[in-house]
Amino acid sequence: MRTLLNSRDFWLDMVRLQIGLFLFGLAVALMLEARIGLDPWSAFHDVISVRSGLSFGRISQMVGLTLIVLSRLALDVRPGIATVLNMLLIGPWVDVLRPHVRFFESGGRAPGTAQFLGGILVLGLGTAVYIGARLGAGPRDGLAMGLSRRIGRSLRASRIAIEVTVLAAAAALGGSIGLGTVLFAVLMGPTMQTSLRLFSVSHDPSPRIRLEGVSPPHAGGVG
Repeated sequence: MRTLLNSRDFWLDMVRLQIGLFLFGLAVALMLEARIGLDPWSAFHDVISVRSGLSFGRISQMVGLTLIVLSRLALDVRPGIATVLNMLLIGPWVDVLRPHVRFFESGGRAPGTAQFLGGILVLGLGTAVYIGARLGAGPRDGLAMGLSRRIGRSLRASRIAIEVTVLAAAAALGGSIGLGTVLFAVLMGPTMQTSLRLFSVSHDPSPRIRLEGVSPPHAGGVG
């Protein structure tokens, strides 16, 4: 571990990870403040929060932990440093950035839709940046990438399937579904796949550096 902490490459990867998580938080803030509906996961967290009496943040963490365990057991996706920091840091970034992206306080659906689509693009960029640090993937990204690898389908297809499933679950429970919810479910998969390919980031979500500091072989670029 001491050798790892003295590694210049490790700290460069950590900087890249932090930039990616910042962009991730910015994207979520943009989509929330677009006010045309929650993304499928947020809609799901929100309705579970209302029904259980637990906070939105607590539900998000519990779902994230469940996905980490599920991905590890069913899809052999190893958690990494980025997996943990994804859970811990994106929420605070969203809280800090939301007041600064309220561009359309009284705007109509058109500007809100444009802002939401911009948020999806930023999210795709942030995902490629932080996963490209090779320190692991967040719970939801890791699930999509692990499923894509397991079933031999494109990342686009696996991500759309997951988002649509979560959207359906949120709707069945009485969650808040809007135009943004549908846009995210349909567009996030293609955006994520394109971003990873554009930056030559591997579809393998496993971290180059494990949490205990052992470095397994790194998978090659996107094929």
